[in-house]
This record gives sequence, structure tokens and C-alpha cells, in this order.
Amino acid sequence: MSALTGLLYAALIFYGVGWYLGQWSGNFSLLLFVLTMVTFGYWLAERLHFMPRRVAAAAALESSTGQRRAQLANQGIAADHDATGAARERVLAQPWWLDWTAGLFPVILAVFLLRSFLFEPFKIPSGSMIPTLQIGDLILVNKFHYGVRLPILHKKILDNHEPERGDVIVFRYPVDTSVDYIKRVVGLPGDEVAYLNKKLSINGKPVPTTPLPDYYDAETVDYAEQASERLGDAEHRILTNKSRPGFVIPMPQFQQFRDACRYNADGVVCTVPAGHYFMMGDNRDNSQDSRYWGFVPDENIVGKAFFVWMNFGNLSRIGSFH
Repeated sequence: MSALTGLLYAALIFYGVGWYLGQWSGNFSLLLFVLTMVTFGYWLAERLHFMPRRVAAAAALESSTGQRRAQLANQGIAADHDATGAARERVLAQPWWLDWTAGLFPVILAVFLLRSFLFEPFKIPSGSMIPTLQIGDLILVNKFHYGVRLPILHKKILDNHEPERGDVIVFRYPVDTSVDYIKRVVGLPGDEVAYLNKKLSINGKPVPTTPLPDYYDAETVDYAEQASERLGDAEHRILTNKSRPGFVIPMPQFQQFRDACRYNADGVVCTVPAGHYFMMGDNRDNSQDSRYWGFVPDENIVGKAFFVWMNFGNLSRIGSFH
């Protein structure tokens, strides 16, 4: 068993190194599920087989030691040292391959359940949500706000809230579902979303905005026009760059429901299909979003982002956001 455990750890390290070096894409949810199942198997084997064997061996050791001491006592020989306790501890001790498998099962199970059904951490890799979220922000995502979904299968088994305009959502990228994206919900099923001349309208009504002082975008080393926008009940800030054109060129991967969008020199107008959502980044001229690759189906939703728990470059970033 020690050799098998060593091979399993070697395979895990090989997989992790290849994932880190970009040799293949990893699926952390699947990896965590596999680790949970493997360590559960070791935990069961420990409880049902290995531990009873060690307990029986310790009992046999105590019995034989007691018999030996009794024989010596009958011969008038007194044992001056009893090493039974230390020997019993050695017999009962878990070998390393059980300590690093069965011993880790409760911790891995807790992480798996917490991450799958309650909260999951993510790191912001790009500037598409500036100024709301900065590159390097470590955020928490509420996994149950939009309903309980089975891990790995992503099948919803219990409804909760429906996504609302203005929510910041993490979802599996429709073009490549192994990649997680984060954007803001702009259009709900049935909405007509128009983004023309860098002005957002929903169902024919312009979304209210209030101009704010220009924002210095460290990523582009340039100033961007900033405004406060109201979607739903909460306000958030958006950025636009007047040097960028207003028209949108859809990606070739935008195939499903492509006919639901109309593109022209001013921008795009889309009617959101049933069971889908229209997402946009707050950094409007620096965001690949639904304008380019289409709509996000409900089954791709991961959860609602709500809290920055750490940014190692700027601790003042810690806190909730809209």
C-alpha cells in the first residue's frame, strides 16, 4: 500500500506541475472530487481493516507480555522495566501512507463541501471589471445564492434567487467552459439590450448614468471617462475610453443565437433568449463580453461575487462591492 500511495502522490504532483506550466488545462473541482473519493476509500479501509488489525496486534502484544511477566514471576524473576506501553504505541501508530490519506479525508471533505455548495474563492486576472474589481483582487463567490448545483455536473437541484440586473456573477465561459469569467448582469431573459454609441439601453429605456471625474487606468496607462450607472437597485461605476471606436466586431465563436443580435457602425442590439443572460464588464472598452461572444446560459452560472477578501498589493481593497 505504501508503494501505491507513493505512485498516487507522484501522479498528483505530475498533474499539478503540468497544470501550473500550462501543459494542460486543469479542473480543480474534478481534482478535489477525486481526492475526496480516494481519501475516503483510505479512510474506510483504515476504520474497517487497518485500525482493527493494529488494535488486535496491540492486544496480542499486551497479552504475550503479560504472560511472559507471569512466567518470570513464577520463576522468581522480577521484570525491572516495562516497555509494553511504548511498544503498544508503535503498533497502534498509523503508517505514513495512511496518515497522508485517511488522515486528510475530513479536511479535504470539508473543503470540497464548502467550495461546492457555499463559497468559492476566485482571483481577478484581468481589468475588464475595473473600477469595481482590480487585477489581483481575491474575491468570494456565493455558490448557493442562485440555487444549489451538483459539483462537476453543474446541474441545479434546488432553486433560490434569480439573477438580477446589476449582479456581478462568475460563470463558465460559453466558448470554453473550463475557464471562469466574471461580468455584470445587464440583460435578463427577454430583454432587448442596446449598446449604441457607448450608451446602454434596456427595453428602449436608457440606463441612468451620472458623470464622475476621469479615472486613471494603470493597466492602459491612460485616463478613462468614468460614470456612475444604475442597474437594478444599486449603483456602480463604469469606464469608457473616447479614443476607442463604438462599433463591435463579434467573435467567430459566437454561433448560438447569433441571429438574436444586430450589429452596425454604432454598436449592437440583442434580444436575450430564454434561459440566458447578457453580461458586460464595467470597463466597457476593455472587456470581452456578451457583445462579442454571445449569451450566458443559466447552467453556466457559478455564483454571485460579493466580497474582496484580499489584495496583497492593496489591503484597502478588502470589503464588499456592488
